Amino acid sequence: MLQKPFYDPEKTYVDNLKNGPFGDFANKKVVKQKGEPKYNFFGHKVYSPFGIPAGPLINGKFVEGALKKGFDIVTYKTVRSEKFPCHKWPNILSVDTKGDLTIKKASGYLIADHNFHKPLSITNSFGVPSSSPKFWKKDISKIIKNTKKGQIVIGAFQGTKNEDGRVESYIEDFRKTAKLLKEAGVKVFEVNLSCPNEGTANLLCFDIERSVLVAKIIKKEIGKLPLIVKIAYFEKDALLKDFVKQVGKIVDGISAINTIPSSIIDPNGKQALPGENRLRCGVCGYSIKWAGLDMVKRLKKIRQELNYKYTIIGVGGVTKKEDFKEYRKIGADIVMSATGAMWNPHLAEEIKNL
Repeated sequence: MLQKPFYDPEKTYVDNLKNGPFGDFANKKVVKQKGEPKYNFFGHKVYSPFGIPAGPLINGKFVEGALKKGFDIVTYKTVRSEKFPCHKWPNILSVDTKGDLTIKKASGYLIADHNFHKPLSITNSFGVPSSSPKFWKKDISKIIKNTKKGQIVIGAFQGTKNEDGRVESYIEDFRKTAKLLKEAGVKVFEVNLSCPNEGTANLLCFDIERSVLVAKIIKKEIGKLPLIVKIAYFEKDALLKDFVKQVGKIVDGISAINTIPSSIIDPNGKQALPGENRLRCGVCGYSIKWAGLDMVKRLKKIRQELNYKYTIIGVGGVTKKEDFKEYRKIGADIVMSATGAMWNPHLAEEIKNL
């Protein structure tokens, strides 16, 4: 049986932002850490190589809830250089993929509703909203200062297309946002390359030339502080290897995957989520675990072939402790869970008791 999620999909994003987190994330119980932190995360010692990726921890209160429940590597939701609105509610629906969401299956339609159940897969469509830098800089700075030994907060961000529409301005916005995060005290950065590539139909990570420019301008700004790139699922080995060959020598970590997109309809065959450009949305949860594992395996192989040293962060379909073990066995240095953690606030504690 699913527990009450810490982000409530039956409430609006603003309601969650103001009144969340919910469920056990809202109580005062703190998971007790045992011994000394022994796992290395870019020079920071953490108690466990497990955490929550960018997305569900939408402000400092959510981050604090995750840290108290033993998630030791947590990501403050992707921010931008200016305030950005959220898509209309609903933003999260349950989808029944009837097994793995293969690329072929994802090219069709999936039926979604509000009946969240095991095995859990969901679609999420937020549009990467962001509070203003004035809010999130103060919020992040406060939570970082209060983070306990053996835990760390990652600052996730992405660029926003400016009014002038110039590519140069878009790339510069990545640097600007990284600078703001650095000023807030962030020690580990994650740039979202699995977002739409402004001005094109593809994701940014599939545009290798532009991804290289983005990675370089960010590293120039943050210096020796570690940079992670969040990427999508790559179908073609050649494209993935070319991406890693060029971007992997610039950055410090690669996180994969985000979601697998599919067309989402309601039981009556109509678009499930209201608004333009929301028919096709990302799907996450148990049904994309195969893709996350596949990417980890391939990233490890490429790392060995190129003699690179980037950290591999496995994401996708981790809904139970056995999934964590599977990711680690196949080569993930770090494992993260979004959907699974949302509906099971005790997942980190369960993993620590393995």
